[in-house]
Amino acid sequence: MEGIFVPISMFLMIFAILYVYYTTRSRERLALVEKGMDANIFKMDPARREVDLVKWGIFMIALSIGVVTGFLLSNVINEVVAFFTMILLFGGLGLIIAYFVTNSLSKNK
Repeated sequence: MEGIFVPISMFLMIFAILYVYYTTRSRERLALVEKGMDANIFKMDPARREVDLVKWGIFMIALSIGVVTGFLLSNVINEVVAFFTMILLFGGLGLIIAYFVTNSLSKNK
């Protein structure tokens, strides 16, 4: 019986977060319209969306490399330490690489 509370609480938490996000967003847009300002500032530029996708792709690839490296390193040192350090190390390296890649993409455009 106690095992059912975890999925229910996760669903309720996700619902509450999405509800607060969308109601706050609509209130902000309505406040902008009431003041006579343009509400199009919330629309994302398609070029930026592409850059964000590249950034997230590089980050996820780096995290997966970190997991694999942590698995290989877990035979040598403590398993928990190996996984956390490699995931964090390769995640950080992935973000640094993504920064340089997105900078070069934005300079080319």
